[in-house]
Amino acid sequence: MHLRDTPQEAAFRRDLRAWLAEQVPRHRDGGAPGDWTKALHAAGYTGLTWPAAYGGRGLPPTYQGIYAEESALAEAPDHSNVIGLGMVGPTIVSHGSPEQQQRFLEPILSGAYVFCQGFSEPDAGSDLAAVRTRATATADGWRVTGEKVWSSYAHQADWCLLLARTQPDSTAHTGLTCLLVDMRSPGVQVLPLRQSTGDADFNQIVLDDVLVPRDCVLGPVGEGWRIAMTTLAHERGTFGITLTARLTVEFDRLLRTVRDLGLADDPTVRAELAELHVQLQALRWTGHRTMATLARTGKPGPESSVLKLHWSVTNQRLAAFALRLLGPAAVLDGPDSHAAGHWQHLRLRSRANSIEGGTSEILRGIIAERVLGLPRTR
Repeated sequence: MHLRDTPQEAAFRRDLRAWLAEQVPRHRDGGAPGDWTKALHAAGYTGLTWPAAYGGRGLPPTYQGIYAEESALAEAPDHSNVIGLGMVGPTIVSHGSPEQQQRFLEPILSGAYVFCQGFSEPDAGSDLAAVRTRATATADGWRVTGEKVWSSYAHQADWCLLLARTQPDSTAHTGLTCLLVDMRSPGVQVLPLRQSTGDADFNQIVLDDVLVPRDCVLGPVGEGWRIAMTTLAHERGTFGITLTARLTVEFDRLLRTVRDLGLADDPTVRAELAELHVQLQALRWTGHRTMATLARTGKPGPESSVLKLHWSVTNQRLAAFALRLLGPAAVLDGPDSHAAGHWQHLRLRSRANSIEGGTSEILRGIIAERVLGLPRTR
């Protein structure tokens, strides 16, 4: 495992850091929707690891890790097509037909096609082996009926990468197929899920006899489980690097709060800060280990599940600690409250960390089976 940048990586990081310092303030304080995505695309920071033939730069995964870390530390906006860029696009590169690659990849990079993911379901959660959404073969393709839930960006999406059961009476991992669904098709309904913060980052997707043309099947019929695993592997590739960098930003903000409240010399506060710092550093080095595995094998190892699980616990703990420091003032919200209500919002938002990007229950199962070598649960 390499803990330092190579000379080429260091040069890339230096140039990226300078570009972010100039561009982020301009886009964070205003600008039309999509302007940041256009700026990233024009500067060559989309599709860093994608093959050059598909519009990428063909760089090793470590460069994507550097981008994830530096953009999070700079508090840069997200690309408008996070799911398409990080998950669907690499899956189409690996399993799509030449026609699908020609049709979807460049629009994903530019942000012209925004994708969401339709894997989780109301009665299955993140357990993809329990998917119930069904697709029935017709003369024109497939008719899809079912429900998906916790779909990020579905309210903005043009397309959805969806997992459906295409083999009647199949169970568990068999008989599943991945489909590319036009979100403007008749029969598609998107219902935003309002969170305790008041935001609606997630959505429910209701599919009622939706026609999916035959040329929108991604990969072989009946091998959707294998295709979906490719998608999830890419989700967890550099995800941990981004999460850890964002946690670093929150930890620095917590230190400022401690100083503002005059608690920097309080021994109990210092002890809690020290423990959070140790947890943060453990996450950081686990992220580097995940990146080393990705660079060596081309796919992230199970360490990425350890990282995401532990990040969710640490982020929730940090937010709760910040509110305890505020004392009675923690009940005050709004622009006139301490940090303009940032800690209240983070505390409420952090509750979703145990669900998004793989639920804690599913991640514990992966760690038990693939890291500890315990017997499979089924």
